[in-house]
Formats: sequence, C-alpha cells, structure tokens
Amino acid sequence: MRVVTDNLGFLLGGLLVTLELTVLGFVGALLLGTVLAVFRVSPIAPLRWVGAVYVEVLRNMPLLTLLILVVFGLPDVGITFSLFTSAAVCMAAFAAAFVCEAVRGGINTVPVGQAEAARSLGFTFTQSLRYVILPPAFRTMVQPLVNIFIGVVLGSSLASAVGVSELTNRTQVLNLQSAEAVVLFLVSGAIYLVIALLGGAAGGALERRVSGGRAR
Repeated sequence: MRVVTDNLGFLLGGLLVTLELTVLGFVGALLLGTVLAVFRVSPIAPLRWVGAVYVEVLRNMPLLTLLILVVFGLPDVGITFSLFTSAAVCMAAFAAAFVCEAVRGGINTVPVGQAEAARSLGFTFTQSLRYVILPPAFRTMVQPLVNIFIGVVLGSSLASAVGVSELTNRTQVLNLQSAEAVVLFLVSGAIYLVIALLGGAAGGALERRVSGGRAR
C-alpha cells in the first residue's frame, strides 16, 4: 500500500479529473438526450428521423471508437480540442443516446388521454411536454438515468486510452513505475465502486421522493 500512500495526491488529482469528466458528460448527456427525445416524439417527421438515426448510430458504436475518431480524426480536418474537452464531448454525445431512450420511455408511460386533454385546452406541443407530460414521466426515468450515470462514471476510464490524465491513466502511470498492478488497480477499482454506489444511493433517494416514498 506504500505506493498508494506515497502517491495519494497524484491519484486524487486523477480522481478530480474523473469526477469532472463524469459531471460534464452526464449533464451534457441529459441536455442533448432530452432534446433528442423531444425530436423522437415530435409530430414533425424529419425531427423524428434525426433522433432515431442519432440513437441507432451512437448506441451501436463503442465509446472508445468515438473517442479515437474525435481525438485523432478531427485534427486531420483542422478541428482541434484539448484531450479533456474531447473526452467530455464524446461521453456526453455517447450517453445522450441512452438518455434519449430513457426519457422517451418515460414519456410513453404517460396516458395518451393526458396529452389529448392538453391539446383540447389549447396547449402547444412544447407546453404539453413541459407542463403535462414530463412531470409525471420523470418518476419512471429516475432509475434508468441513474444507470446511465453509473455507465458514465465507468466509461470515463476509457479516456485514459487517449491520454486524459484521469484516475485510470494515473494508475497505469504508477504501475509502470512501481509494477504494483494488483494494489493500484484494486484501489482505483474501489474508488469507482464507491462513486457508483453513492450515485445509486442518491438516485434511490430521489426516486423515493418523487414517487411519494413508495419506491423500493
């Protein structure tokens, strides 16, 4: 364990980068995924098509492939971002496809009669979503969104493959220096586990709150 205690600050720096990637990736995915879900339930056919194509492409593409294409492919056409920015954008874009389906699934749980009642009252499509459909739909979205958050946490480790100095990357650096792979990766794995468990616990508390304490 000495290799861990002697390099604790170095590992904590990597943890901070991991948390930053996770927050930016998940928030970006929530925003983009919600917009895509609106596209998918829109009465405008081209918007539904755009949403469907995006989801099918991104859900069936490995995150690592997307990272490599963005980090090493975009500079070839004159578009450059920092490694951290590229990783955050890729994680948000990738997870947005899953958020879209979670939000769309939640919307589909709302009885059609509620949407029809909103239209009969003169609500626009946007107003119906905002005031009538999304509030009750959110109750069924919480657990899927928590699962996506955990996926983003774990997926952030792939950023190490393109040179982002996050927790896994720094663990690999220390392993190359000390050859203590078992100890180092047990510690980093435990850190990811704690983050995922805390996220799951927070999601469970939120789910119980929005469902009036009935969720288990």
